[in-house]
Amino acid sequence: MSQSQIDILQRTLKREKAARKAAEKILEDKSRELYLVSQELHVSNEKLQDLLNEKSSQLKGVFNNILDAYLVMNLKGHVLEMNDAAKDLFGYDIDHERLNVVNLIYMDDEEYAFNSFFELSEKGFFSNYTARVVTKTKEVKWVQINASIIYDTDNNPIAAQGIIRDITEDKEDEDLLKQSTNRLSSLILNLDSGVLLEDENSTIVLTNTKFCELFKIPVLPDLLIGQDCSDSAENCKHLFQDPEYFIARIDELLKNKKQVLAEEVLMADGTILERDFIPILKGNEYNGHLWAYKDISLKRKYRESLETQKNKYSNIIANMNLGLVESNKDGEILLVNQSLCEMSGYSADELVGKRINKLLPYIGGQKIIDQQKEKRLKGESNSYEIKLKNKNRKVKNWLISGAPNYNLKGEVVGSIGICLDITDIKKLEKQKEKILKELEKSNNELHEYAHIVSHDLKSPLRSINALTSWIKSDNEGKLDEMTLQNFDLIETTLEKMEQLISDILLYSSAGSLTNEKEEVDLNIVLDDLKKILYKPNHISIEVLNKLPVLNGEKIKFQQVFQNLMSNAIKFSNKEKGIVEIDVKENKSFYQFSVKDNGIGIEKKFHDKIFKIFHSLQESKESTGIGLSIVKKIVDLYKGEIWIESELNKGTTFYFTIKKSINENSTT
Repeated sequence: MSQSQIDILQRTLKREKAARKAAEKILEDKSRELYLVSQELHVSNEKLQDLLNEKSSQLKGVFNNILDAYLVMNLKGHVLEMNDAAKDLFGYDIDHERLNVVNLIYMDDEEYAFNSFFELSEKGFFSNYTARVVTKTKEVKWVQINASIIYDTDNNPIAAQGIIRDITEDKEDEDLLKQSTNRLSSLILNLDSGVLLEDENSTIVLTNTKFCELFKIPVLPDLLIGQDCSDSAENCKHLFQDPEYFIARIDELLKNKKQVLAEEVLMADGTILERDFIPILKGNEYNGHLWAYKDISLKRKYRESLETQKNKYSNIIANMNLGLVESNKDGEILLVNQSLCEMSGYSADELVGKRINKLLPYIGGQKIIDQQKEKRLKGESNSYEIKLKNKNRKVKNWLISGAPNYNLKGEVVGSIGICLDITDIKKLEKQKEKILKELEKSNNELHEYAHIVSHDLKSPLRSINALTSWIKSDNEGKLDEMTLQNFDLIETTLEKMEQLISDILLYSSAGSLTNEKEEVDLNIVLDDLKKILYKPNHISIEVLNKLPVLNGEKIKFQQVFQNLMSNAIKFSNKEKGIVEIDVKENKSFYQFSVKDNGIGIEKKFHDKIFKIFHSLQESKESTGIGLSIVKKIVDLYKGEIWIESELNKGTTFYFTIKKSINENSTT
């Protein structure tokens, strides 16, 4: 390497050393400056942290002590923070459980709530949001909410906060005020009294329809508001019986400005009005007055009628054959009538103020009396029988119908009893039971006798019939035509007599029920009858409606329909005969009908056809017992039977059967 190159390198090295020293000095100065700035920043940071802690502490104090509920939630609705007021309002504690504001929304307010949340996310806030919320205990409360979005340093939404005020009581008060205002307005407008409210200048403030009706004002009440009514009394005085007195009295009331209530005014057409004049004062300052007119014509007539009715019924109560007693809740007698005095043997003075069970001791019935008294105090009416001793110590049976007695407030204050002495009736009932048992025994004996007589009568008839057949057989070819006709007549008579004996037996058994009860489907009964009854081809039988199922004896129901249908077929005289069976259901019974288009029955025979042995047609098939049997069976089932018929137009038999049959019924 040459000297020149070495010199160049030395100069370069020298410059680099000088540059390094200069850089080191600059770096040392900057480092010292940075250290000083760092120290200043450290001090500032400590001050800022202290300030932040102070503000956080202040904010936390505000958060915890604010009177209204306050909460913070993330953008998905999960609650992050809530103060004590919010915990008390909603019943949730997020320190121990999770909560999403969706769970607080009232069902009917869901759409409004979600629209408000959308507004919050779009605008960044909403105010005066008013809706219902549901607390943890399912209590519904009204709240008003002001809410806003919380942003980070980059202005990105990260949460939402809201102040919630419980306005449930305010809302209820507001609703009550609205309701009261509406009710008051509606009450005045629809009041049965005519109302006119005037201010201190005689300007109409309020009136109603009834006022316009009473004073024959042909406009709506709303059109009168604001009108000057200084001359109204003069304009309507002709409506009153004494116009001048009416004017003078109005002037007097307006001058004195003293309240007057229930003053009666007579109108020219006889209507009686009751007038109230009420001055409106605020302190000692006069602010107008209120007129109220009420038509009491009907009330006056009603009061007079009521007095008349009261006197009338007082006389009835005093003289009726039923005993009347009124008592308080403790059983002390307050009122009795003359009949009760006669029944008990005591005078009214001896009874009033006393307890009836002390004067008229019950025989084995105190428990019943206590039970019935308890029912009446609960508002229940009841009837019951008791046995007691009257003043003369004679045992009597009374039937008592008791009912609670109420005051004007609807409270039970005692009871009223109607008493009937049924001592003689009870004796008659015992006699009746004895007679019924004897009658039942006689009926059974008669029924047995009918079977015996039927058998004994049929035996000689069969013998005569056999002898006749033998005579005809032994003298075959020897008897003339007249003799043979006489024999045929004898056989026909014998058949009719045997049928008559059979029908009598049926009639005797139709009046009693056996214990063989069953559910009888009348549709099946009719189907069976249509199969066994002889019916010419030109006659049709139709059941118009489905028949019911009855509880009873199948054979008896079959006898009823068989007799009625047989008659309808037998007495058909049309080319196309019709028999129609129908039923209508009533509350307590079924009404059946059997209709035909046959020969009909004259009206004069309608009451006779049900009598035994009464037949309108002379026929060997007819003994006149069939309809008697039908009536007897219908009577047995507590029903009725009747007909509608015209000659050559047909006949309809109607009969009823009770739905519930007393199994012990007899005729």
